[in-house]
Formats: sequence, structure tokens, C-alpha cells
Amino acid sequence: MGQLDGRVAVITGGGRGIGQAIAIRYAAEGATVVVSSRTSADLDGTLAAAGLDDNRGLAVVADSMDRVEAGRPVHAALERFGRVDILVNNVGGSAGGNPDPFSGNHAAFEQTIVLCLTSAWWTTSAALPAMRDRRFGRIISIGSGASKMTGGSIGYTAAKHGLVGFTKELARAAAQYGINVNLLCPGWTKTSLLDFEVIARRRGTTAAEEEARASAENLQQRVLAAEELTGMATLLAGDDGRGITGQVISVDGGYKV
Repeated sequence: MGQLDGRVAVITGGGRGIGQAIAIRYAAEGATVVVSSRTSADLDGTLAAAGLDDNRGLAVVADSMDRVEAGRPVHAALERFGRVDILVNNVGGSAGGNPDPFSGNHAAFEQTIVLCLTSAWWTTSAALPAMRDRRFGRIISIGSGASKMTGGSIGYTAAKHGLVGFTKELARAAAQYGINVNLLCPGWTKTSLLDFEVIARRRGTTAAEEEARASAENLQQRVLAAEELTGMATLLAGDDGRGITGQVISVDGGYKV
């Protein structure tokens, strides 16, 4: 018997990395899983890796940068499975890279805010009414070490800090309806978005040097695997996490403690 038996979970950015790892773990814990991203092949790969057929899995191609499409996986879950119990807002990254703040790159700043923060609101707002009606919900957004301190572009750090306020204020408003809202923050984590070769070329170093530098930023002196976040993600989604809401929780090897 799994910790999430009978639950329906929607995971954005579920085609790769942390989102894929959470989808696979949730499926193993008995959940029906809806994953979304812009790439159909990645989503099909996630469902295959999770061992999900059409009865317990659904892939939804959607662009979280678009207000209408951001709600598509939630609406698809409601139509196919009749409910959404768990929402994981996993989409994120730095749109436009990490520009010099003196460059006046308005587009990169604004797009990163939308990708990392606004999209979470769009998807969450689609799920909230059904969660309220059922008097149950678990909303987990994926933050960053930059949710608590510096470390990314101005847009990225601002957006990830914004998720802290988003989480706390939504938790306050939603608690009366049995909806828990939390922020799960990784540090350096092995995903397709983390390419030490690219970082090294930008800095004129080597990939080994960059990985060593990243590892040195946490107490465990290593870059974590995406799967290491899934235990906490499962706790927050299940019955054992009933008393946890409005929290910013790090699974990061002790990043910049």
C-alpha cells in the first residue's frame, strides 16, 4: 500500500529532472499522475519510466509561459480523472540566461519572473476551486537555494524569493479548506538544466572545477540527485504531512548554511 493511493497528482515540468523524479516516486506510491511540459517525447518517457498506462497516467503538452496553457494539465486531470489532489509547480529556470543587471535586459527579467513565479499562480488558480470543493489539497512549489539567499540572476532570485511569499500567503488563505501549501527548495541538483560544461565555458574554467565549486557550497560537499527530493515531496503530499503547511523546506545537502 502506497502513501498516495487513490490520489491524483499534477506535476508541471514533469518531463525531466526533478519533475520526472517526483512523478516516478508518486506513481510508485500509488498516485495517478498527470505530467506536463512543452515536449511530448519527454512526457512519454516519464510515463514509461513510471510504469503508468492510460488508467493512471496522462501526458499534457503545455507551455507554462502562456496563461491559458498553464492551466491545461489541471483541466485535463479534472476531465479525465475527476479531481486534483496534489499539484507540484515544478516549472522553472532562467529565461534568457543570467544577464548582467546593468544591461537593462527587461525581457530576460520579465520572462524569468513569469516562468518561475507567475506560471505557478496560473496553474494553482486552476486547481484551487476543485480542491476547495473537495476540502482537500496539497500544493507544492519547487523553489531553490535562491529562494532564501543570492545565487542566480536578478530575475531568478526575485522570482524564487517571490515563491516564499506566494506559499505563505496562499497557505494562510487555503488552510480553512483543508489545502496545504509548501515550498520545497533544492540546492545544486543533477538535472538536464545543470550543465557544468556550459558554466565552465562561460567562466573560462573546466567542468570539473565548476562541479567542485558547486559541491563546496553545501555541507555534504556534493551535488544531489533529483531522486533525493522525492521523499520530502511525498511526505508533503501524503497524510503524514497533514500538519505541514506554509513552510519553506530545503533538501539541499546543507546549501550555504
